[in-house]
Amino acid sequence: MTARPGNAHQARLLTLLRDGGPNSRAQLGDQVDLSRSKLAVEVDRLLETGLVVADGLAASRGGRRSHNIRLNPGLRFLGVDIGATSVDVAVTNAELETLGHINQPMDVREGPVAVFEQVLAMAAKLKASGLAEGFDGAGIGVPGPVRFPEGIPVAPPIMPGWDGFPVREALSQELGCPVMVDNDVNLMAMGEQHAGVARTVADFLGVKIGTGIGCGIVVGGEVYRGTTGSAGDIGHIQAVPDGRPCACGNRGCLEAHFSGAALARDATEAAQQGLSAELASRLETNGGLTAVDVAAAAAAGDATALDLIREGGNHTGQVIAGLVSFFNPGLVVIGGGVTGLGHTLLAAIRTQVYRQSLPLATGNLPIVLGELGPAAGVIGAARLISDHLFSPA
Repeated sequence: MTARPGNAHQARLLTLLRDGGPNSRAQLGDQVDLSRSKLAVEVDRLLETGLVVADGLAASRGGRRSHNIRLNPGLRFLGVDIGATSVDVAVTNAELETLGHINQPMDVREGPVAVFEQVLAMAAKLKASGLAEGFDGAGIGVPGPVRFPEGIPVAPPIMPGWDGFPVREALSQELGCPVMVDNDVNLMAMGEQHAGVARTVADFLGVKIGTGIGCGIVVGGEVYRGTTGSAGDIGHIQAVPDGRPCACGNRGCLEAHFSGAALARDATEAAQQGLSAELASRLETNGGLTAVDVAAAAAAGDATALDLIREGGNHTGQVIAGLVSFFNPGLVVIGGGVTGLGHTLLAAIRTQVYRQSLPLATGNLPIVLGELGPAAGVIGAARLISDHLFSPA
């Protein structure tokens, strides 16, 4: 895709067609502040670029029927969500409908070269299946802080070897298309905003609890990244004074006390100390424990597993309570791999937030699990690149 919208009006029309699907000129005119003649000019210019195409006759509104307009059905976006222990790659159309999605295990600590060899192989597999001849743009999520304008990770605690790696530039050369890079938590929030539980909310927090913990902050419908791109790094807010050492070099960080990695560590200690027969059995069988094992033990009624989940939820809820008091969001979405812990975790978080934040902030505040699961990140990645490509050059 080489064409870009020529002005803000065209960008707005592209966004409306992406988020709402095919529409008539008359219906588009109801949503933009343009005269009928000016709207016709802008739509015709978009048709000339090939970004949009005519799509059959619209329903009659009492006069001559007009054609529906839709985004070019041949446009293809690549969404890549790199986690600490796995990677998701998906192909979407321009309306961000997922056409194909692959997930594979992978250790981000292997470094960017090895990781991107796998990402490119997965993208090639999706192309070979006939979903895309090529990609018009790609969005990439990584599990660490990103200097957003340049698409470069900066000192990511759980990503050794990634500091300063030019992700945007390197992948753009390999894929032959524009690339945008962001923190994976921001992309989860964007995915839930586009197609999940946050579709109707302009101001919300998307908290991702996986190997680490982060928060996507959405203000007025837009992700807030802060001055340098590090907004939302709540995993390194102190939750326990003089607590456990953290990978970032500090002590007592939320992430050191509750995350997928911390939960696996605490569950292993409990099993080795004879505090849980269920966890000990799983440790002996599997050779190690993960958050999935803790969730299964809790579902079986294991008291130690339930206590670990509640304690982690309490720590997380304490931090979120401070964010709620400060930001006053309309919604808090909890996502990430640890959401397999389900309603025990959610109940502990809710209890702390509702107890510690002021009633004015929490009176009508839903705290819910995300709807999209692993798909949130790749949909958010496709949304990221489409936001870039559907803005004026």
